[in-house]
Amino acid sequence: MIERFFRDLTQNQLRRGVFHSLNDLRCTITAYIERHNGQPKPIIWTAKASDILEKVKRARQTYDKL
Repeated sequence: MIERFFRDLTQNQLRRGVFHSLNDLRCTITAYIERHNGQPKPIIWTAKASDILEKVKRARQTYDKL
């Protein structure tokens, strides 16, 4: 989820922005975070814990063979 947040920050605020100072950049990022946090959305996990643990187990077995 953090990668998604930074992707959205980059695409929506930073990519085509013009910042004349470090303070301008900080203010833009802070304003984006405040807007983002003003409308929080819960994270809804769609994968079952057992499925995730099974994938970890398979990955560990593969890694151990290396």
